[in-house]
This record gives sequence, structure tokens and C-alpha cells, in this order.
Amino acid sequence: MNERLFSKEWVVTQIKEWVPSILFAAILVFGVIRPFIVQAFKIPSGSMRPTLMEGDKLFVNKFIYRFHAPERGDIIVFKYPGNANDPTEPKSERKKDFIKRLVAFENELVEIRDGKIIVDGRILQDPSKFDRFYYFNHDPFGSPGQKIKIPKESYFVLGDNSANSRDGRFWGFVPRKNVLGKAFFRWWPLNKIGKLE
Repeated sequence: MNERLFSKEWVVTQIKEWVPSILFAAILVFGVIRPFIVQAFKIPSGSMRPTLMEGDKLFVNKFIYRFHAPERGDIIVFKYPGNANDPTEPKSERKKDFIKRLVAFENELVEIRDGKIIVDGRILQDPSKFDRFYYFNHDPFGSPGQKIKIPKESYFVLGDNSANSRDGRFWGFVPRKNVLGKAFFRWWPLNKIGKLE
């Protein structure tokens, strides 16, 4: 019985039956799920401390914004838009994915004053996570006393670690088309596993 079960013919038959299923699953995972639904992302720097630490591993939901617009306070992953004010910036930078917190939307007027973000004349308190961080002024898009208007179909983003984050204050705005998705779940390290806020 065992000889027949593991005969050459039986093995060939099993391979013929299972290979298409395995290939279909691989295509589904690498061809559909990763590019269009969920992607793993590793935090490369300390710009989102203490919310996210260097080496943290996350899942990014790449389809959620097809169903509803991004919300203020979302942690978004996006293609780096480049610094239009710095023609010497290496083009390799523009191929990188960045992760920051969404602060303001098109047509809103933003100012950073006394460590707070002011949007359309009101201190940003909703969601409450903005109260946890101190935001520093920086040229050219966050100078003291400067009010900047967010262009059409763009967002303004900042790192939670404002003292050590190259973000919208440095290079301006993230076009809507550059947004890849929302970081929603940390899966590494195991002691910090859970939903992101």
C-alpha cells in the first residue's frame, strides 16, 4: 500500500495537482495582495519617535483610501515628493517611501506656534494625539509666524519627533497621488504588537 502511495506516478500526479494551486496562491500574494492591499514596511529612522521606533515593522493598508479620504492624524506612507527648493537634492531620495502623520488638507491655512499646530486659526487638538508632541518651527515651510496654505490635492505632514524629522516643514506638501496607504498595525517587535494610533 505504502509503495503504491508513494510511487513515482503518485508523486507526479500530486505535483501536477498542487503546482497550479501553489502558483495561483503566490501570484495572489505577490501580484495582488502586496501591491494593492497590504504591504509590510520597516521604520528606517527616528522621525516618528516615540510612536514608532527605528526597526519597528508595520503593515500598510494600501486600499483603504479608495473607500474614504485620509483623516487628520492618520500615519501615512507616501512616495517622497522631493524638495522643489533644493535642485541639488539627489534624485535617489525621490524614490524612497516616507512615513509621517497627516496634519492638514488642501486649502487649509497652517501655522506652527509655541509648539502647537494651528489650522485655520484654531489650535489642533482633534485627534488628541497632537497634544502629545511639541512641534518646532523650521524653514522654509514652517518658519515662526509663517502661515502656509496647503495646495489643491495635497497634504501637509509632520513627524511626531519634530526635533529630528525632515518633513513638510523642509520640503513642502505631499501630492494626493503620492500617498501609498495608511500604516495601521505594528507586528514587530512582539512586545509592541497592535493597532497604530
